[in-house]
Amino acid sequence: MDIFSPLQTFADKVTYLWLNIAQDSYLGNASSFFIYDVLKIGILLIFINYLMAITRFYFPMKKVRDVLTKRRWYGMDYLLAALLGVVTPFCSCSSIPLFIGFLSAGIPMGVTFTFLISSPLVNESSLFLFPALFGMKTTIVYNLVGIGVSILGGILIEKLKMENYVESSLLKFKNHSQVLMENEGNELKLGEKIKLWWVDGWGITKKVYPYVILGVAIGAIIHGYVPQSLLEQYLGMKTWWSVPAAVILGVPLYANSVSVIPVVEAFVGKGIPLGTALAFMTATVTLSIPEALILKKVMRWQLLALFFGITIVGIILIGYLFNFLYL
Repeated sequence: MDIFSPLQTFADKVTYLWLNIAQDSYLGNASSFFIYDVLKIGILLIFINYLMAITRFYFPMKKVRDVLTKRRWYGMDYLLAALLGVVTPFCSCSSIPLFIGFLSAGIPMGVTFTFLISSPLVNESSLFLFPALFGMKTTIVYNLVGIGVSILGGILIEKLKMENYVESSLLKFKNHSQVLMENEGNELKLGEKIKLWWVDGWGITKKVYPYVILGVAIGAIIHGYVPQSLLEQYLGMKTWWSVPAAVILGVPLYANSVSVIPVVEAFVGKGIPLGTALAFMTATVTLSIPEALILKKVMRWQLLALFFGITIVGIILIGYLFNFLYL
């Protein structure tokens, strides 16, 4: 059961009962989508930033970094980040709060980007819905390749030393709780700690949330008004450029994996190659215009372009791989 289903019920009630918008209309779909995602991402943003503030208070970031950098086998931290992404049922925008929490806690940049790629790319849908829809072989290959793409993307970003391209105003939150803890943490009462944690977590939330609203609004318009028939027309062309076209068409749409998988199943049933359909799905859930708008608040465009570029290349390779295997 989706833990956010009550929010969807509320969004539908506001849209179709209170606002009296017709069901299955373009405006209705866009409005319900907007209300649901603004509430869901807002709750996640506050909860995760608050949780990370508590974590930073009790676990100084030096210890966190030591855990993730002093490993016995190279790449184990990236693998753990990718696996964490697998078990967190987030879309591209919903995974950003935890990504910000990782950065502000001092987790290495490559590890945080591995999670950011993996969380929407490999998720509960690809684990539990794929076997019934596409078979066990497709499920295993997709998840292994998705984890591999996430790890390689994170390692590449780490090797390029892009720390200076993260907004310094965000990174200032790293030491806030830690400094207070070192000076007076043992003397603080529980109520004072709760206030401190709230100030720390809310400081990040209020900087990012306006961009969440703007990004989701754009995503809702595209989600509600782009007809499925247009996608079928261009994705059904079995040419070399159909996979890149699927990625280009998928990026602006913005949806979570649960909502887009039925669309992908319909595409495959109408003869669209599996790799092309999966490339469309992967681009839709992993990259989006709303995600770019939110991330632009916490990083410079050079790093944002690198992240999108690495992920797009990985998605295109996934599409070509599955077209090669199943055509």
